[in-house]
Amino acid sequence: MASFQNSVTLGYQTLVDSGEIEDDSAQRRIARALDDLRNDLVNQRLARKSSSLGWMFAKGKKETAGRGLYVHGGVGRGKTMLMDLFFDSLPDIPKRRVHFHEFMRETHDRIHDWRQEAKAGRVKGDDPIGPVAEMIAEEANTLCFDEFQVNDITDAMILGRLFSKLFELKVTVVTTSNTAPDSLYPDGLNRSLFLPFIDMIKQRLQVMRLDSRTDFRLEKLNGAPVYFLPLCERTVNSMDIAWRRWAPTGEAETGELTVKGRKIKVPDTAQGAARFGFADLCEQPLGTGDYLEIAWKFHTVFIDGIPILGAEQRNEARRFINLIDALYDNNVKLVASAAAEPASLYVVGDGAYSFMRTASRLIEMRSGDYLAKAHGR
Repeated sequence: MASFQNSVTLGYQTLVDSGEIEDDSAQRRIARALDDLRNDLVNQRLARKSSSLGWMFAKGKKETAGRGLYVHGGVGRGKTMLMDLFFDSLPDIPKRRVHFHEFMRETHDRIHDWRQEAKAGRVKGDDPIGPVAEMIAEEANTLCFDEFQVNDITDAMILGRLFSKLFELKVTVVTTSNTAPDSLYPDGLNRSLFLPFIDMIKQRLQVMRLDSRTDFRLEKLNGAPVYFLPLCERTVNSMDIAWRRWAPTGEAETGELTVKGRKIKVPDTAQGAARFGFADLCEQPLGTGDYLEIAWKFHTVFIDGIPILGAEQRNEARRFINLIDALYDNNVKLVASAAAEPASLYVVGDGAYSFMRTASRLIEMRSGDYLAKAHGR
């Protein structure tokens, strides 16, 4: 077996040694399984190169392409962290890491585009699934999906054929989910037609439950305030202290989201959390689709400086309402600083009445019951 320095377990140990995470035997078990998969993929990559030593690295190794891991377990157990360590550890391998909602949205767009091309006579055939799967496989032969879940019948009806083709094309899949495969698409319309896909997942992917001892994500917020007021230097310091629970000094980085070709800047991001100013989100021409992208991408969102809104700021108020709806509907944890309690943030203006629901949601989002919910619908 070839020896690889940049392993998942080495990355995990680095986080433990730095004090960023606590050592956890259940997480280490998943890390070792990810390393097994990683090493098989790297060996196969070496074997395909025209190196005289390639056959030595590949000798005796099973074909791993077209397989992978399905890691499920409770919210905040470290599934995404482990998958990210795996993704970062893959050298010189065409790969992609994407939120599952985003992947399915792109897939539907590609299916639509292919059908338009077929209607115009530029492509032949009547089934877009094969060509779309080939496009996906050409871009990356290792796919990492975060928060795999199925709620939509249109997704449910194409997943079986799509993944069957991806596996046929030897695409490796690593995915995290809060749900065991047998519990996907519960009580969904025509669920019986979805069951073969569940069987395929269990046959083609190694299914592992992450039984970590605690909800590490909730532990970062447990017992700590998540709504700070009024807007003053003390509040700024409190938000900075709360943010450092997610991103110790120097570990946050600037990020970027792409929505229909447009870029949304994320001023600070770390460990699945993001930090924005109110102006970043509500004084820019952003819409519901942008806020949903943020809600799908991040399990925790920090918003600095929510002001009291006046009648002349109806556009900002409308965007803020849409933002909170997106975060609330996807169980995103919210840490915010504001000029006043929610009910006093917008009392005069065109949307002041509808803002009452937003105020109610802001209050609920501070509750222990809400904070304990799994990210996602």
